[in-house]
Formats: sequence, structure tokens, C-alpha cells
Amino acid sequence: MSNDGDVPPTVASVADGAHLLGFSDEILLHILSHIPSTDLVLNVRRTCRKLAVLCLDKSLIHTVLLQKDYEASEDKVKQLVKEIGREIQQLNMAGCYWLSGSTIEHVARCRSLVKVNLSGCHLTSLRLSKMLSVLQHLRSLAIDVSPGFDASQLSGECKATLSRVRELKQTLYTPSYGVVPCCTSLEKLLLYFEILDRTREGAILSGQLMVGQSNVPHYQNLRVFYARLAPGYINQEVVRLYLAVLSDRTPENLHAFLISVPGSFAESGATKNLLDSMARNVALDALQLPKSWLNGSSLLQHMKFNNPFYFSFSRCTLSGGHLIQRVINGGKDLRSLASLNLSGCVHCLSPDSLLRKAEDEIDSSILETLVVSCCNLRHLNLSAAHHHSSEGPGRHLCQLLARLRHLRSLSLPVCSVADSAPRADRAPAQPAMHAVPRGFGKKVRIGVQSCPSPFSGQAVPQPSSVFWCLLKNVPFLERLELIGSNFSSAMPRNEPAIRNSLPPCSRAQNVGDSEVAAIGQLAFLRHLTLAQLPSILTGSGLVSIGLQCQQLQSLSLANLGMMGKVVYMSALSDMLKHCKRLKDLRLEQPYFSANAQFFQALSQCSALQRLCLVSRSGTLQPEAVLAFMARCLHVVVCHMFTGESLTTCKSLQQSLLRSFQAERPALNVVIFPLLHEGLTDVIRDVPMVHLDEITLFKSRVAEEPPNLWW
Repeated sequence: MSNDGDVPPTVASVADGAHLLGFSDEILLHILSHIPSTDLVLNVRRTCRKLAVLCLDKSLIHTVLLQKDYEASEDKVKQLVKEIGREIQQLNMAGCYWLSGSTIEHVARCRSLVKVNLSGCHLTSLRLSKMLSVLQHLRSLAIDVSPGFDASQLSGECKATLSRVRELKQTLYTPSYGVVPCCTSLEKLLLYFEILDRTREGAILSGQLMVGQSNVPHYQNLRVFYARLAPGYINQEVVRLYLAVLSDRTPENLHAFLISVPGSFAESGATKNLLDSMARNVALDALQLPKSWLNGSSLLQHMKFNNPFYFSFSRCTLSGGHLIQRVINGGKDLRSLASLNLSGCVHCLSPDSLLRKAEDEIDSSILETLVVSCCNLRHLNLSAAHHHSSEGPGRHLCQLLARLRHLRSLSLPVCSVADSAPRADRAPAQPAMHAVPRGFGKKVRIGVQSCPSPFSGQAVPQPSSVFWCLLKNVPFLERLELIGSNFSSAMPRNEPAIRNSLPPCSRAQNVGDSEVAAIGQLAFLRHLTLAQLPSILTGSGLVSIGLQCQQLQSLSLANLGMMGKVVYMSALSDMLKHCKRLKDLRLEQPYFSANAQFFQALSQCSALQRLCLVSRSGTLQPEAVLAFMARCLHVVVCHMFTGESLTTCKSLQQSLLRSFQAERPALNVVIFPLLHEGLTDVIRDVPMVHLDEITLFKSRVAEEPPNLWW
């Protein structure tokens, strides 16, 4: 885990450039031969077979990416391993959930493997044992631990391989240590806890480890410890067992300690001992702790940091005064810091957290100190809070953030980008009424102008706005999130759907189509999220983004404009015509009509792979969905959670699977009523790669340290 570095060129990217210039395969091979072989990556889906064979004959390819290669069939993978298995040193098959265990077992032919990622792949204990027994050079491993895993089935040869593994990423779907006790040389341990509290039949699960899983992990060489927990008390029970060993003796070389927990996670005597030991014995480069461990404690005062590159204080009650005094040491040079997550830290830009109200203005001097001290920040998350700027030249949040020229990803609350004073080009808007009792029809907005925007047609970004100036100064931004401070998705994890949401912040009423149009300046933008922008009148700013952001690969739109009507459908249709590289689209809007017009426009996104629609009272046209899937040959994920009946949903889902499953092995279709009581059971069957990346809404900026895993 390190700061962002240069990404190794893929054979496909080199080939694209060379063929664009008219070079032959022979000239291209000559070019490739002058690139160090360790820097070449074979992306099987994009590289033509002839070119791949040319390269492989010269032993140029050491890394193979099958991750998200949704066209990788069983036969294709077997053939690939048969032909080039001996050459492969790094293999990424993360998320290949559609491949059978017998196909995954063919990885054993890649005897030179040093690094392999099998997260999301089907593996039993016996198959894992057989595979690892012959991979004597393996040093980095990523696997899932599913119900039925039994460490006693691992052979002596397998355990010998595991004893040499230095990096382990383990996703747990059952209470278990997995292979951790066998990995006696661990330097990096990443743990993802996805254990459900109840079985499908409703029985409550225990957090006790399975029989034969009581071996003690070996942490003496550990440098990186990372744990991410899904909601649920069992995940908390199991992670405590992993932490108990750390509390006995803190590894002296530990430099990154990160625990990501939703909600509260009570501090125990063991964890307190661990934190005290860390404060005395180690200097960290990366830190993330549960909010309850930090709130009200003086822990940060005693922690020592070396050259920190990642901090996450998400959802902590950290005041701006404490942030400056305890983290930045009153203005200490933190040029090494690459990523900072202050999501949900509602007081982090105010001197004191005791008396502050949500509508109070931030202290710009605190943000200025942060910007000056952390001048090399590449990833910054300030979402899920009300950061209101005061009037005054150069004191607005956007003006201060504009100094961070190295930013590559940024997440902001919508209200934070509003000009301090209402602009002359926008009519004043009254807050929307959201207190309509559920079940009594559409929500009505009162006092908001319903006439077309003064920027009829395509919205015109205003060069005088602070948001426009911010984006002008961070031209290389690749990910941008504008999320309403009070926004919560209607589809949370492991719980029933949320039926009502909080009204947007009043300052968000000053952010509309022209601000969205300003995003069109970002020529390198790849990922965009817009959520809870109540003053979107026509959505015309979306057209500017479609025309100018030609690198856009993922788009997430939620609750734009009026709640009772989709005001931006026409603009969205126009936008989609230009999104030729769009792979992921997520739409969340209460009354969205997924009709023929929408799917006709979406069909022009030729690269689209994943679609997720969340609409509490939305409708869909089955014939339009089927026609869309027939036209868009690369779509493998179709998730639609609407207001349609269970019968309609099941019928459409079966039709889609029957029509397209055979030719699209990775196809994952879920059509289900959003408010149905069985939604939780349906969600648990969605492959984690899709659930985590598109189905569930969340802020992704600075969610994890950069380059945590490959």
C-alpha cells in the first residue's frame, strides 16, 4: 500500500495507440519488447488473440487481468491457462463469480504465480488446498471464506505455501479465521466481514468460530491491518477475535491500522489496551478507527505519525480545533498526506462542536490551515455534513479547495458549493415540502418555479460562481461526488427499504442546472455522482457533461429536482447519446418511468455493462427492457427495484435469464419490488462485486487508502 503511482501500461492501451498510428503487429511487437516485461499487463477482453500470442511467445506478459472480463467463459479461461499458464506471475480473477470451482482449479497450472486474486470466486477448502499445494512461489493471495470452509482439510503442502504468503485479503461469509493462522509471515492483512446475522430460514447465527478454527493468528511481522465490516453484530463479534491477538502484542513494524465499521462499535478492554500499546510503540502512516473509539477521547494526542498518507475520521465528532491541534499539530507540514476522509464529520470545519448547529457557517481559517498543510491531497471527502461558507473575498470553501491542484477525487455536500449570497441569475426558491404522509400519492413541491430555466436548452455554466472556479482549478479530477447533506438511499444494506427521506438543506436550493453544467469542464472525469439536488429544473446541465466529459465510465444520479416527477428525462436522454464509454449507470428516483424512450436512449451507450434502477413508485415496460438487452450486448447486470408487482417482476426476470443467460455467462438479473418484505433475502444473493460497486449507494472517495490492493 503506497501513494498513487503510475499505472502499468496494458498491452491493449499500447496496441490502441500503435494501431491508431497505422503500425503493424510486427512494429507493435518491437515497441512492446522495449517495455520492461513486469510493466506489461494482458487485459484478455480487450487484446486481440493474435497480438496476445505474439507477446506471449516472447514471454512479455507476466500479468493477466480477468477481473470484470464478463465475456470470460469456462472454455476461454481453461484455454488461456493451458496456453500461457507457465508465464503468468500475477493473475487477477476477482469477481469471476460465474466460473465453476472446477475451472478456478485450473489456476494450479500457473506454477510461477507470485500474486493471485480469487475474491468472489467459488472455492471449497479441498480445491483451495489442491491449488495452493503447487504454487510454491505465491506471496500474495485474495480469497473468500464461505460457509463449509474447514481449515483441517488443508494439506501440509498447502500450509507450507501459506506460510510464505506475505499479503492476504480475506472476505468472510462465515465466522472463521480462514487461512490466517497458516500465514506465519504476514505483512499485510485485509479482512472484509460480510457475515449475516440470520440464516435464510431466520435462525440467529453465533459469532463463535467454527470447530477447528481456534488457532492463533501470527501478527509479529504485520505492517498493514485493515478490516471493513458490513452491518451486523456478528461481524463485530468476529473482528474482536482477530483484534484480541493484536492487543497482546502490537507488531513493532505496524504502520497502517484501519477499521471501517458502520454505526457504533463499543470499545472493549482489549481494544483499549491495543490502542494504548500502539500509541506507545508504533508510528503510523495510515489510520482509521470506529467513531466511538475516537469520540471524546484524547487518543489522537498521543498517536505518533511518520509520513502519513491516509486518514479517515468518517462520522466522528471531531471538531476543527481538534483536527488542527491533534492531527495537523497546529499547521504541521503534511505534504505526504494523499487521502483524507472527513465524511460525516459535521463539526470538522468549526472550532468547537458543542454549540454548533447545522446551519452555522464554517470557520474558513480551519479549512485554509488544512489546505496549506496538506497541499498534495489527491482524494478528499467532505460529504454528509453541512459546510456553509460565509461571505467575504477568498473565504468560500470552493475558493480554498481550488488550491489543491493535485486532486483526483472529491466528494462534497451540495450545500457547500452554493454561492454565499443568492445569485442574481437565479430566482429565489422556497424549501420543498416533504412531510406528505406516505401512501397518499406523489409529493408536491410548493413555491419552486415550474417554468423552464432561463438557460433554456443547454445550461450555461456561470464563470462567476465559486463552483465553476473550483472545477477550473482542478482540471484533472477523475471522480466527483455532489451529495445532499441529508440524502439517504432508499435501499440500505440488510434492512427494509427507506420509505421517506429528510428534506434537502435550504442552501442546496441555490445549486441547479448551471452548476451541473460547470462539471463539463472536467475532461478527464470518469466517475460522477449527483444526489439530492432539489433545484434541478430541466437537467440541461447533464447534456453539457455528456458532450464534454468523454471519459465518463460510471454515472450515479439520485433524487434530482422534484420528487413527484422526473424533470430531467429529456436531458438525460440527450446526454446518454454522447456517453460512448459509460459502463455503469445507477438511477434512484421515486417516480422514474423506465419506458421505451429511456431504454432507446440508453441503448446508445454501446459500452454499458451494468444498470441499476431504484424507484419506490417507479414503473417499467418489460418489452422495452427486453429490447434494450437485445441491443446492448455487453450488459451483464440488470438490477431494477421499482413499484411494480412481484408477478410482473418475476416474469420479466425469468424472461431476461431465459433469453440471454446462455450467451452471457456473467449475467446477473434482479427485478424486484423495492418495498417488498423479501428484498433482504434477494439482495444477499447479489454477487459482492456488484452489490458493493453499483447496487448500494455510498460515497467512494477516500473510502480506502490508495492502492490498498491491486
